[in-house]
Amino acid sequence: MFRSIVHGSKNQTDRMKNFANKIVVITGAGSGIGRALALAFGKLGAKLVLNDYSETTLNETLEKLRALNYSCIHHAVFDVSDEAAMFGFAADIKRDHGKASVVINNAGIAGSAELSVNTPIDIYRRVMDINFYGMLYGCKAFMDQLLENEEGAIVNMSSIYGLMGVPRNTDYCASKFAVRGYTEALSVELYQSPVSVHCVHPGGIKTNILSSLPGNKQLGKFKDRFLTTPPEDLAARIIKGIVKNEPRIVYGNQSFGAWLGSRLLSKRSQDKILWKRFRKILVDKPANR
Repeated sequence: MFRSIVHGSKNQTDRMKNFANKIVVITGAGSGIGRALALAFGKLGAKLVLNDYSETTLNETLEKLRALNYSCIHHAVFDVSDEAAMFGFAADIKRDHGKASVVINNAGIAGSAELSVNTPIDIYRRVMDINFYGMLYGCKAFMDQLLENEEGAIVNMSSIYGLMGVPRNTDYCASKFAVRGYTEALSVELYQSPVSVHCVHPGGIKTNILSSLPGNKQLGKFKDRFLTTPPEDLAARIIKGIVKNEPRIVYGNQSFGAWLGSRLLSKRSQDKILWKRFRKILVDKPANR
């Protein structure tokens, strides 16, 4: 079974170094990290294939690319949680342009920012559908193309909330832990294949991911204090991680502390620190335990 996905053996350092004229697929490219990635890969001469749920924001990205004379060979507007749309997207690319070399499953949404007891099951389903299943569909839809190439990379977007559980983020954390688990397992499966696998754990990146949540004073303070790292910096770090074949890419405001804490601290210690850190802006005090 394992041999069916191994297309020859490659040295682990023998991975993608040059993106010129390579097809790079990016979901959620209409804003934030996705747009920054599109511009960064465009500058390197990649042939961009872009997706977003919003036609308006995707067009804004396309305008920026055209102004810089960067190459976008295909774009499509659809919800990544639509399995058929994702597989059709991949088939269109292969038929019209050839096989993808890099697939970046970036599309995602925030959770409800509510306590679990107040979060409807439907919200969990929606967050998982986009953040996890959208990523899964992207991997599955393009997997054969990547394995047929002599080189390739899969980049899946988790979060520092996929390293440690954070209050009022049970839906978001669940989805990002799922992304992490799948990606780490896939990395083992493809260890001897031509495809490198990368799990990204962004810290506080300055994007509009929280724009769908109701505005309030606490949320405003959280955004100002936490979402501070420019997405362009993360995009550059992701590209560096692909070139260096780093399976885990941790970058952005507070990311190092989250990574270190997840590795060194007991769960009880993590809970205590996170409670003290987030109690004023995220949670009501729980009962003593």
